[in-house]
Amino acid sequence: MIIKKVTWLELFYDLLFVAAVSKASHVLLHVEDETLSLETLGKFVLIFIPIWWAWVGQTLFVNRYGQDTVMHRIFLIIQLFFVLIMTASLSIDFDANYLPFLIGYLGLRIMTAVQYHYSHSRESGHLRDTARYLGSRFWIGLAISACSLFFDSWLRYAVLYAGIMLDIILPLTGRRILVKTPPNTHHLLERFSLFALILLGESVVSILAVLQSSRWTGQSVGFAALTFVLIIAIWWQYYDNLEKKVDMHIQTAGQTIIYGHLFIYMSLCMLAASIQLLFLDQLHYEQMLNLLFGSALLYFASTVLVFQVYRHKQHRLGMKPLAGLTVILACFYVLDLIVHVPNVLIMGELALFFALYARITA
Repeated sequence: MIIKKVTWLELFYDLLFVAAVSKASHVLLHVEDETLSLETLGKFVLIFIPIWWAWVGQTLFVNRYGQDTVMHRIFLIIQLFFVLIMTASLSIDFDANYLPFLIGYLGLRIMTAVQYHYSHSRESGHLRDTARYLGSRFWIGLAISACSLFFDSWLRYAVLYAGIMLDIILPLTGRRILVKTPPNTHHLLERFSLFALILLGESVVSILAVLQSSRWTGQSVGFAALTFVLIIAIWWQYYDNLEKKVDMHIQTAGQTIIYGHLFIYMSLCMLAASIQLLFLDQLHYEQMLNLLFGSALLYFASTVLVFQVYRHKQHRLGMKPLAGLTVILACFYVLDLIVHVPNVLIMGELALFFALYARITA
């Protein structure tokens, strides 16, 4: 398989998207009366998914058709402008900034669709068929989402996300076509892992927020140290698996990587927000446990799914270690529900769990 490298412009493109994801994750920090409402959690998800899908759309195009030419750079630079518009519109008051958000999102997706049409005119064989399929089908979802401008209240969002969900489902229904032009697995994993690395940095920012929000006491330093251990364990587990256990030569439609990383990215954002909320004691105890352990479970399940598919056969995990890790996480959660424990101990439990996860899988 040809090794396809990530370009500097792609990395710059990712950085701007990470700014959008960071603003989306800050929605989770809006707590009222020690409660993170379902509405706020829903806003985070609804803001996050279009950002992720706009990034995925361009990433997959570059993976199959991207070449570091002047025309490709022009397309990507125009998209950067729409990323800025979308990022500037993100806030907890989603209604007030709906129009610029929609302009940013539609602009990004339209440029990706146009690129597919451009590639269709230049390619042949299966590459031409794939470009025609994706380029023509994506306009359907775009048209539906654009119609949201003609509605108010919840109907506006129903129409917007109907178009987005159709967009997301289309590659799944066209898998028989896409598998004939499989993405470059090495480039795909590299691009998604680089984005995960930058998102992991959000948790490091949370450590700084913890240290800056209080005096340097034994508790705050201990909490920050354990959080650092947690982040290192997550990094160790993810990237050791990527470098040593994954078969980069496996060729598939790449959909496990694509859709699995939606949940990996969301869980990383949720963990970053949870770190601050836990230390500042801003949530009811039980809700804090639900958010923290729910984020950890989501990350655990989604990374197991993604890496298990692409591991070398001799490195694939059996049910016993996976069941054992699940039981450990469940025991920590139940124990903390029964006995009210300090936040330092909760963070220590999670750091231990992820250290074990890294040890067993990597």
